[in-house]
Amino acid sequence: MAEKMKAQVFYEGEKMGLEDIPVPDVSDIDVLVKVKNCGVCGSDISYYYGWSPVGTANGKGPIVLGHEFTGEVVEVGAVAKAMKLFKPGDRVVVNPVQHCNACYACASGHTNLCTNLYVPGVSANGGFAEYCLSRYTGLFKLPDSVSYAAGAFTEPFACAVYGVRKLSIEPGQFVAIFGPGAMGLMMVQLCKSVGAGKVAFIGTRDYRLEVGRKWGADYLFNTKDTASKYYVKDLKKAIAEVTHGKLADRAIVPTSANEAFEQAIDVTGNAAILVHFGLPNTGDVIKVPALSTHTMDKEIRFSWLAPMVWPMAIHAISEGLVKVDSLISSTVPLAKAGPAIRALKEREGDPVKVQVTP
Repeated sequence: MAEKMKAQVFYEGEKMGLEDIPVPDVSDIDVLVKVKNCGVCGSDISYYYGWSPVGTANGKGPIVLGHEFTGEVVEVGAVAKAMKLFKPGDRVVVNPVQHCNACYACASGHTNLCTNLYVPGVSANGGFAEYCLSRYTGLFKLPDSVSYAAGAFTEPFACAVYGVRKLSIEPGQFVAIFGPGAMGLMMVQLCKSVGAGKVAFIGTRDYRLEVGRKWGADYLFNTKDTASKYYVKDLKKAIAEVTHGKLADRAIVPTSANEAFEQAIDVTGNAAILVHFGLPNTGDVIKVPALSTHTMDKEIRFSWLAPMVWPMAIHAISEGLVKVDSLISSTVPLAKAGPAIRALKEREGDPVKVQVTP
């Protein structure tokens, strides 16, 4: 095996380039994976432009980004080998949020709150490379029926599963989803699969809203573009009309925009459950109308990462409850990861999901 590999090394805002770096050594608790497909996440855009710090001690590189990836096992550390968990050639998907399984948070089932997280692509080198290390506890075998490209959606989809579970949807309920990105599009499919009666998809770009209709959204509302045929000036009034005055039973907001979550509070009815999903910026503050939210007996919940739902997410993809392949806008080689991130940020060509293939 070669001693060097190609990798996109990130240093700080807008400073990332293709380099030859050493193939990492495999410790007893590691597995070396040959990366096949790696999705570009919204957080990768934030890291690339320096809007958010990476998970290193100083918040900067050098580090290899990319945490939504699949691959093939090429070398197995002593622990996983002794337990016969993996072998070279296995097709795998990587859960990048790799918990220690020893702290109180992990022992309580709150693995997303582990105090000793190891996260490829955020706190350690990730999937924008030919090879990547993963702790053996962060690997799952990929079903033969799931392609490497589809499997690379498992991490974001697992987060969607966790968020939708927090909605506690009951059969036939009206669900409002704010934010028609890849995450919102997966949530449309998932909400319908778990029993939502009608789904309203709310955003500011028609091309994404229309993809949502393809996957089950019943109502499309554009709250910004006055030229859109889906434009509504008063969202609460529009949802009241289609729910016969009841408003939405459930709402989830897979966007970081505070305005969207405040709209979600406004368009939900009695005993509604709302899930704040999109990661806010430092200093963001949500304004909640205290009296009406209280007297309407609403619940506001927050969703962070994807603890204890990975097997469910893998099964849902393999059984076709969600169709993720069609969400891929483009696939680019490793050398073009930087331009792909910039194009995604500028929304060139109306992208939904971009993947990198080393």
